[in-house]
Amino acid sequence: MTFKAFVRQHPVPTYYVLAFAISWGAILLIVGPGGFLTTTSTSPSFAVAGPVSVLGPALAGLLLTGIVDGRAGFRDLLSRLRRWRVGVRWYAVALLTAPLVSTAIVVALSLTSPAFAPAIVTTEDKAGLLLTAVAAGLWVAVGEELGWTGFAMPRLRLRHGIVATGLIVGVLWGAWHLPLFAGSAATSGEIPPALFLAVMLFGWLVPYRVLMVWVYDRTQSLLVAMLMHLPIVVVALVLDAGAASGEQRFVSLLASGAAYRVLVGAVSLANRGHLTRERAGREASGTIAA
Repeated sequence: MTFKAFVRQHPVPTYYVLAFAISWGAILLIVGPGGFLTTTSTSPSFAVAGPVSVLGPALAGLLLTGIVDGRAGFRDLLSRLRRWRVGVRWYAVALLTAPLVSTAIVVALSLTSPAFAPAIVTTEDKAGLLLTAVAAGLWVAVGEELGWTGFAMPRLRLRHGIVATGLIVGVLWGAWHLPLFAGSAATSGEIPPALFLAVMLFGWLVPYRVLMVWVYDRTQSLLVAMLMHLPIVVVALVLDAGAASGEQRFVSLLASGAAYRVLVGAVSLANRGHLTRERAGREASGTIAA
């Protein structure tokens, strides 16, 4: 079996292996073996490793689109990227879900301790922080979703329901962040580092990805998927509680995970117990081939 035939037969596993290899390989080259699992968002090397790691999902998605579907695949990718007539409500869901949930959690926790005060309140350069957050969010959202939603997720959706697809993509999405945030577990305080890291990587990213799959299933818009990814980066920077202890950050992570799980449940109930649209992904998957 040739490499191209293997890729066409196993596109999703090949995509993830390639995306992880490019991202983790680039991080390893930048931070070195000693920093691979000790990097934090405050490390000097993070300013380079973070943006470069985004190339993994993007390059893997584009490369495999060409191998699996050729020019037709790129036309389909561009069509989904340009699909913007999806209704105002979906833009509202994409852009406001993360800010509303995160703001509610920050406000509630701030009532218990001033340590939860967000960066946008404590910093003197509010405009600079906001511009930096938006720029970072755009880079991350476009790069990552070219792969996660542009290539992998629609193919998984052909064989799985929305929740199962969200769980698969969400777990792998969380795991992909491991070398970027593993070092943060060192500041977990009394919380076991492994538990702290597990909640950080999988506590809220997984249910949020389920919501992203649901929104994509309803809109078939890669643009909207990117817009839904954008605010989680912005919120993470703008609402970061720099004075919070490890235990307090852990509580915040647990609250986020619980809130998004409740939201997934609420959306499911509002849709009569299921998230799938009437015309399943098999009919309008947004992919040329499985």
